[in-house]
Amino acid sequence: MSDLALLERDGLRPGELLAHLDEQLDSSRRLLASLVAQTDAIRTHQVEAVLARVREIQAEVAARARIELERESLLERAGAALGIAPEAVDVQAMLPLLPPEEREPVLARSAELKGLAREIEQVHQHNRILIRQELAFVDHLLRALSGSPQGGYTADGVAGTPAPVNVATLDFKA
Repeated sequence: MSDLALLERDGLRPGELLAHLDEQLDSSRRLLASLVAQTDAIRTHQVEAVLARVREIQAEVAARARIELERESLLERAGAALGIAPEAVDVQAMLPLLPPEEREPVLARSAELKGLAREIEQVHQHNRILIRQELAFVDHLLRALSGSPQGGYTADGVAGTPAPVNVATLDFKA
């Protein structure tokens, strides 16, 4: 029995891996779009938009849990057909099990997915840095306005807690 026939018998149909990769790509593109929109919202200080993007990201991450279960199933079935552990199965290992006309498209989609994953990680890390900077600025403003001491160096360069900073504020009351 050929590897392809064995794989089909175990439940992996022609086109199934391509369809799965397309689903992963679609999900990754949505996730990246939400992260990029979140970057813009952070930069323009649109708090509600940032929170809306967080909800979108959470929903996409939850949807990806189902996709991950499908991926695990594909790897288990391919591993069984190849006689190797599912965690040892990768796209290269699956190529002999695929119809010849699917091999190149599978490799192309896999490469695109890897690129999207790297880009998602970079944008996510960038957003985390932006949010930390914004929160540090807000913390600084709140401390300055309340007269709370701030850690750091004093005017003479000695580490410690300096005296409260007096900040002039505008009073718009008539």
